[in-house]
Amino acid sequence: METTSRCSPNDHLVIIGNGMASHRLIEALVKQPTRPQRITVISAEPTPAYNRILLSPLLAGEIQQDALTLRDADWYAEQGVTLILGEKVEHLNRDNQTVTTHTGRTLNYHRLVLATGSRPAVPDVPGCTLEGVHGFRDLQDAATLEAIAKRGGHTLVIGGGLLGLEAAEGLRKRGNNLTVSVLQRSEYLMNRQLDATASQLLENELAQRGLTLITGAQLARFEGDTNGHVAKVHLANGRQLEATSVIIAAGIIPNKALAHRAGLATGRGIVVDHLLTTSDPSISALGECCQFNDTTYGLVEPIWRQVDVLVATLCGAPTPGYADAPSATKLKISGVALYAFGPTEASAEHDVLSYHDLEHGDYRRLLLRDGQIEGAVLFGDTSQGPWYFEQALAGTDINPYRHVLLFGAADVDVLKEQHNDTSPTTTLEAA
Repeated sequence: METTSRCSPNDHLVIIGNGMASHRLIEALVKQPTRPQRITVISAEPTPAYNRILLSPLLAGEIQQDALTLRDADWYAEQGVTLILGEKVEHLNRDNQTVTTHTGRTLNYHRLVLATGSRPAVPDVPGCTLEGVHGFRDLQDAATLEAIAKRGGHTLVIGGGLLGLEAAEGLRKRGNNLTVSVLQRSEYLMNRQLDATASQLLENELAQRGLTLITGAQLARFEGDTNGHVAKVHLANGRQLEATSVIIAAGIIPNKALAHRAGLATGRGIVVDHLLTTSDPSISALGECCQFNDTTYGLVEPIWRQVDVLVATLCGAPTPGYADAPSATKLKISGVALYAFGPTEASAEHDVLSYHDLEHGDYRRLLLRDGQIEGAVLFGDTSQGPWYFEQALAGTDINPYRHVLLFGAADVDVLKEQHNDTSPTTTLEAA
């Protein structure tokens, strides 16, 4: 794939999308002395960039909408950035290097960045387009879910991952006359991050708060009433569940349609190289819409590293380019702290260390291979999680400290000090 050259100061850089990835790119670009002086950002949403991670606390009524705003419109103007809100780009003409929005506005570009994000993955079952079936991805969705909570009724959340559980808990907190059930296709919650034990602990905690959790749930279809509004959900085992609303939170799909129509290389997302350049050397892609090798993205850590690479690329700074790297997941679901990295399940080649404090609700499980930490799951007290991750990245031989490893860095450091302070004479006497 052909690489790209930096923007010149007189180039017009157009960025499609004003989500978190786009905003971080803009904040980094405007600090660069070699930034393009003309930057235009086009957003289909009517508000400037906001922190989507905080949508769940907003739904739960824990924060106000202002707390989500990353920068107001005045900030963009102060940085010399043109911000166009509420317009969706519908056409990309690569030959003329123009983009056209749904209002008919056409802009020329020298360099283009696609940061079009993603959309909810909707199950391919009959009835998925009925009224009352919603996603949970933006401010409008949060407002819709808040209204659902206030009306009451029976809400089913499809998806037992992070987003689904946060949506369910937010709805439960807001709705006095609302019952909330979560349907998870896997046999346990958050199966991509947690092992079976941690998942069961999480399920127990959420059930105690009033959520109904149904795992191993295979959707068959959604049934509507005479007005075309969802009324029931049918499962593959024949079970039927009442539903006055359904919230889809079962993963995301990269928004690649604009790029695909323009003839750019696409797979699951918009295909990019190590410099985040698409098959067109004048166009880059960033964040949840892009695909590097076989990977698409939904967590902020790899996307922030993509931003660093793209800033260097656009401004002509040296960069080794983007490469996927191990990452840890630190989560908090309704006050329950979780930390995980590496494999979720042990193989025959793993040595497993585990600790479970029933009284305090703490659980730790480490997967070791050849004397090194390869994976970890922490539930409750996650304070040692970053230290375990550091040891895993460093490839530290933990065999000498294996018996105190579950208690964390402090006990390992003490053991190291004792080992270093042991003189040859003392060792000889002990022998």
